[in-house]
Amino acid sequence: MERERLAKFRSMLQERQRELARIVSVSQEHGRSAVEDYPQDAAERASVFASKEFFFAHSTQERRLLKMVTEAMERIEEGSYGQCVACESEINPKRLEAVPWARYCLQCQEHLERQMAEQRAA
Repeated sequence: MERERLAKFRSMLQERQRELARIVSVSQEHGRSAVEDYPQDAAERASVFASKEFFFAHSTQERRLLKMVTEAMERIEEGSYGQCVACESEINPKRLEAVPWARYCLQCQEHLERQMAEQRAA
């Protein structure tokens, strides 16, 4: 991949990494504050626990995405960015534009998703 395009992806990933780190931090803080404000009323406790669960789920999803972005940054440093981690073929540049942290080419991603769907169905 040419340097200019790689620099563009690096910049996109760095911006997304900063944004996700901020979101994860805020979500974790909200989750902690929900526990600190532990009410005595059962209905209020249920509401606090629901809120805590929401922030935990949101934080988990954002942490997972942050990990994928960080791994993409590592692939840039290693020189393997833009290559499918499964088959090592080039990932379509349009796919990288849409999902710069993509690990797989479209064919391998579809294969992986089919396998996961089959496992859930079994």
